Amino acid sequence: MFKNVIVKTPGKTYVNGLTTSDLGTPILEKALEQHTFYIAALKQCGVEVTELQANENYPDSTFVEDTAVLTPGFAVVSNPGATTRNGEIIEMEPVLKKFYDKIYRIEAPGTLDGGDILQIEDHFYIGISARTNHEGAKQLKQILESENYKATIVELEKFFHLKTGVNYIGEGIILAAGEFVDHADFNSYKKIIVPTEEEYAANCIRVNDYVIVPAGFPKTKKNIEDAGFKTIEVDTTEFRKLDGGLSCLSLRF
Repeated sequence: MFKNVIVKTPGKTYVNGLTTSDLGTPILEKALEQHTFYIAALKQCGVEVTELQANENYPDSTFVEDTAVLTPGFAVVSNPGATTRNGEIIEMEPVLKKFYDKIYRIEAPGTLDGGDILQIEDHFYIGISARTNHEGAKQLKQILESENYKATIVELEKFFHLKTGVNYIGEGIILAAGEFVDHADFNSYKKIIVPTEEEYAANCIRVNDYVIVPAGFPKTKKNIEDAGFKTIEVDTTEFRKLDGGLSCLSLRF
């Protein structure tokens, strides 16, 4: 069960954030509205939400997931792979110290984005992507194994982050899209296959009694509900424009 969530309001500079998509420039007013509904959905799940104010120096900083990896007993401050985002961890670490006594750090030349880290019970999967390199993955693996967790490093082929294409929703079930549909590292789990045309919907988040799903992907939503889960739908169009999904917008612990 999650008790706490950290989110960060998009700033005016959000529209200038990094992206690999061709979906157009985000509409700030709409992004702020969607962020408000996202927070409301989290609160419906029964968590305490810590809302951080926007920082105009870091356009991408609303995607707080990339700044840390959190467990019940300790936090790992990441080292984001985009150089323009490195400063985000300086602001996040004091916030994490309010909740954690034990904090590790990923040190350069290692890079690591939280979006590349998938936890399935006591097993962490660490994606190697354009933002997370082998050195960063190796450091995190050593930290996790020293704390009695399992860790597996996964090479990505196409997806931007690991959790862009695979996520755990509990009860031994993963959402899998694209390269992860038949990926050897995930064949031991029950799968809900996300159709190619709904690939974005692979990034859902389980928060206590609900699975929060992106709006506009009815097949995936129905498959999740047919598996016995309650869902909450949240529109994320303005975050998708900057490669962001539901998991990217919060740190959950």
